Amino acid sequence: MSPRVLVVVNSASSGPRRLGAWLVDRGIAVDAVVAAEEELPATLDGYAGLVLLGGGLMPDEDDRAPWLAVERALAAEAIDHDLPTLGICLGAQVLAHVAGGEVKAKTGPVERGATPIRPTPSGREDAVIATLGDGAPMIENHQDMITRLPPRAVLLASSDAIEIQAFRLGRHVRGVQFHPEASAADLARWDDAALRGEGRSLARLIAAAEEVDAHNTEVSRAIVEAFADEILVGGRG
Repeated sequence: MSPRVLVVVNSASSGPRRLGAWLVDRGIAVDAVVAAEEELPATLDGYAGLVLLGGGLMPDEDDRAPWLAVERALAAEAIDHDLPTLGICLGAQVLAHVAGGEVKAKTGPVERGATPIRPTPSGREDAVIATLGDGAPMIENHQDMITRLPPRAVLLASSDAIEIQAFRLGRHVRGVQFHPEASAADLARWDDAALRGEGRSLARLIAAAEEVDAHNTEVSRAIVEAFADEILVGGRG
C-alpha cells in the first residue's frame, strides 16, 4: 500500500499543485483536504507525512478559520512524533506557533514573487534545504512573519529581508516561508489591483519569475523529492 500524506489546504484558491504531482510521481498518495469545506481528520493515524499549506490567516485566528484549532493539534502531533512534515507560509507559522515561537501579522517587509533564498550553514547540511545549493529564487507572498523561532528549532535559510525563511524541529519537521508548490504561472492568479495598491506590477512580478522559472522548478522539485525520501523511509519517531 502506498504511503499517504495529508495536505491541509488553508485557502480554497490554493492547493498542493505541482508539489502534489511530484509526491504522486514517487508513489505517495496525497489526501488534500480543503479545510474550509471538509472536516480535517482528528489524528494523523495512517499518515506517513503532513503538508500544511499557506493562507491569509494568523495561526490562531480561529474566529475567521475555525479549523485552525484542529490544524494546530495535527501540527503538535507531527512535532511530537517527528513525522515528516512540510509547513509552507502559514503552515510554517502554525508549526512555529505550536512549538513556542512567535508569529506577528503584517510585520516587516512585504515579499512578493521570486525571491533569492540562501541556506544557512545548518541548512547546507539539512537533507531537504541543502537542495537550495548556494541559493535559489523561490516564490514568496507574505507580510505576516515568524519573528522568533521556537526553542530548539534550527534556522535553515534566510532572504535579504527576512531572517527566518526555513527551520527544522527535530529531524523531520520543517517549515518554509516560501512556496515550492508555486511556479511562475501561478502568479497569474494573484490580485493585480491589490498589488498596484502596494506600488507593484503583477506583469513585472510574472516576468521576473519567468526569468528564473527553470531554476526555481529544479530546486522546488528537489525539495519535494528530498521530503518524499523521508516519507518513503518512514521517518515517524
